[in-house]
This record gives sequence, C-alpha cells and structure tokens, in this order.
Amino acid sequence: MASVIEDAETYQQSGLIVPSFNLDNSNDLVPLTNPASDVSSLRRPSSLGNASRVGTSNLGTIFLIVNAALGAGLLNFPKAFDQAGGIEVALIVQTILVIFVIASLLILAKCSDVNGAGTVQAALHGASGKIGQHIGSLCVALYSFGTCITFLIIIGDQFDRALASLYGPNFCSYWYMQREFLIPACSTIFILPLCFSLRIDFLKYVSPVGVSSIVYVVVLIAYEYFEGGYVPGPIKVNPNSWTDVFLVVPVICFGYQCHVSAVPIYSCMKERTVKSFSVCMSSAILMCFVAYTVAGTFGYLTFGGNVPSDILQAYDASQPHVLVAIVALAAKSCATYPILAFCGREALMSLGQDCGSAPTSGSSHHREKWGRILISILWFASSLLLAVLIPDIGAVIQILGSLAAVFIFVFPGVCLLQVTLRQDPSMIRRKNLLSCLFACITIVIGVFLFGLVLTQAIRIDIAASSSDHSSQFPSLCNVTQLTVLRLVGG
Repeated sequence: MASVIEDAETYQQSGLIVPSFNLDNSNDLVPLTNPASDVSSLRRPSSLGNASRVGTSNLGTIFLIVNAALGAGLLNFPKAFDQAGGIEVALIVQTILVIFVIASLLILAKCSDVNGAGTVQAALHGASGKIGQHIGSLCVALYSFGTCITFLIIIGDQFDRALASLYGPNFCSYWYMQREFLIPACSTIFILPLCFSLRIDFLKYVSPVGVSSIVYVVVLIAYEYFEGGYVPGPIKVNPNSWTDVFLVVPVICFGYQCHVSAVPIYSCMKERTVKSFSVCMSSAILMCFVAYTVAGTFGYLTFGGNVPSDILQAYDASQPHVLVAIVALAAKSCATYPILAFCGREALMSLGQDCGSAPTSGSSHHREKWGRILISILWFASSLLLAVLIPDIGAVIQILGSLAAVFIFVFPGVCLLQVTLRQDPSMIRRKNLLSCLFACITIVIGVFLFGLVLTQAIRIDIAASSSDHSSQFPSLCNVTQLTVLRLVGG
C-alpha cells in the first residue's frame, strides 16, 4: 500500500489535485472513503479546495478537450462516410458511438474521484490493482507514442504539399526544404519547449490555436462544396454489405478519443466536480460532433465515391485559402503533440516508479523533475526519428483506432464494474445492478471492436507488404527524387 500513498503524493505535488481517501490494508486496491457514499461526499484537503485553488477554468477545459479530440482524424471522415454506406448510416453510427463516448468520460471522471486518481492508469490502479495500472500504463504509452509519431508525419506532409505548391516539383532538391530537415527543425522550435510542463493545464494557452486551426479546415470543406464546382462521384445511400458499417468505427473512435488526457484535464479543473466536468465535456463533444458531421457530410457530397482518404489531397494546394488550411493543420499537430506527450510521459513514469526503488522524501521532487525532463527528451527524440524514417502511417492509424476502442469502452467499463461491486457487493440496489450490466456490455463491445479493428489493420499491413510499392501514397519529395533519378539515368 506504500506505493499507493506515494502515487497520491506524487499527483498532489505535480498539481493533479486528488480527493482524500482512507486506505484499507486488507487489499491492494484504493477503497472508497465510505463504500455506501456518493462521489460528492468525498472530502478534499482544505488547502486545495475549489474556492482557493488555482486551476483551469471551464472555458479552458473545453478548449483542452476539443484540442485533444478534434484533430487530423477529421480528414478521414468523408472517406469513412463513403465506406459506411452513405451519410445517414454514418451519422447513425457516429451518434451511437458518441453516446458511449460521453458516458465513458463521465465514468472515468467519477472513478478518478472515487479512487483519488489523476490519470487513467491511476484510476485503473484503484479499480483493478497493480495489474490494471500496468496494462493501462502500457496502453496509454503505446497510444500516445503512436499518435505523436503521426502528428510529426502530418507536419512533414503539410510542408511537402505547401512547398510543392509554392516552388514546384523540384523543391526537395534543396536540403532546407526536405522533410528530413523541416520536421526536426519545426518540432524542435514549436513542440519541444511545450513537452516539459508539470501540469497539463499549462497547454490551455496553445489549445485555442489548435481548435481555431481545425475549425478553419472545417469551414474550408464546406466552402469548397458550395464554391468549388466539383463534379461528385456516385453517392451511396446504403452500404454494400452490413459489415461495411464497421469500417467507420475506427475512424470515429480515433476522432473522439480524448480519454487518455481527459482525466488529467479533469484533475486540473478549478472547479473539480463531476457536474462541472460533464458540462465542459458535453460542450466539447458537441463541438467535435458538429465539426466531424460538417466535414464528413460536405466532403462526401463534394466528391462522392471519388473522395480520397485525406480530404485535403482533393483540393488545389496552389490556392491561397487551401494553402492556409495546410499550414493550419500543421499548427494543429504542433498544438496537440504536447498533450499526448504529457500523458505518455506520466504513463512511463508510473511504470518506472513501480520498477524502481522508493525515493526518500528529500530526493523525491528532485528525481521527479529530472526524470520528467529525461523522459520528455527521449520521447521526443525517438518519435522524431521514427517519423522521419517511417513516413507510412496507414496501418498505424488502424492500430491506434483499435486502442481507442479500448479507452472508450473497455477501461471505463472495468472501472465502473469494480467501483460498483465495491460499493454494493450484494447488488441490493437496482441502480447498481444496471450499472454492472452496462459495464459488462461496454466491455464486450470494446473487446469486439478492438479485435475487429486490429484484424483489419493486420490484413491491411500484410496486403501492403506483399505489394510492389512500399507505400500507396509516397511523399511528394520522394516522388520528385525518383523522377529526377529516372530522367538522369535516361
């Protein structure tokens, strides 16, 4: 139980405010203050009360959640609408999944209060012990690391498109225009300084930049539908097969996945209550729903069956307003990378604290500071290296979608099930019985979606590896270099 106390002290020192809770030496779980009490009855330290503590405002919380959820996945929604069988089918599936997204976020907020947790893995520790914490930490680290790599690759792709439009197809003959130079330079200047923050609410100052950038892309997609003059391909009204409905699931799960950062964001709220968080979270998810719906609907209606997987690829990048959207998407990636890096760093530090020896009280803060800096640098350097060397992220997106299903369904279901069973082991109250039933249903759905999406990702990877081309969509710079070599060789 000493490790549980140390975890709670670490979260308090790092600014993640946790409620007071009593410890029972009879098990390895973090029990409730009062097993029969509601979350609202949990006591908080007076020095850290909501009236005097400094934290994120409700508006700042909304921006943080929107910035974490609304991202480059928006570019895949028009294609997902086509694969699912049309706008109506895709909107129905999206609405159903959004209901589960909202419910799972509320569950995580409640369980974080009950267990005194400041991260997803800490909430799993309180619900399922060390095993749950380790599994959660690994999943958070893997998902965050993979997502950070995709952000850096997206930055490189946008540089390629912008420079190809401004300087022509020979832009990459200059070393300072190649993505191998631009990705490290841009990320070192704009991303790395934001990766050392002790509290996630520090990133509220850059979140409006990310939100504004993606809103501009949504407006561009709608504008091109009315003013672009494109001739759409065939527009579906029904799926070709009932299984096509599931093709939109990984895109939606990846688009709405903010659960990794939701608990740290909730922990830093100035008014940390489930009610306040529910208002902020619902507002943020509603904004995401509107943005994804507008982008998916107008993007699909503009191109129909000819819509590409990346909707921006269908527009003329030489036009100024399209070029601004490309730059805005790169800015969005720069603003969102530190949020996922923070969550991944906390997950790795959680694993490191369990594997290492317990520090003394005098050296705890010093070790935490330098450990945070070292992990942040290694995290940034390794993700940067992989982003430069491995530009193909098609299968990676599918795998991230499968992990997103775990965060949306499985982990909240496990937390709700364990907390409910500890509150009412005999299932006397009908409310608790329904909670357990709902938790079991979400776990089953999450496991099913995880297996389905992961299987699809493996099949896509096998098909890609067996083809003659290493990448279906090589970068513009690689295409140009290959063309130049062929011309020189005759």
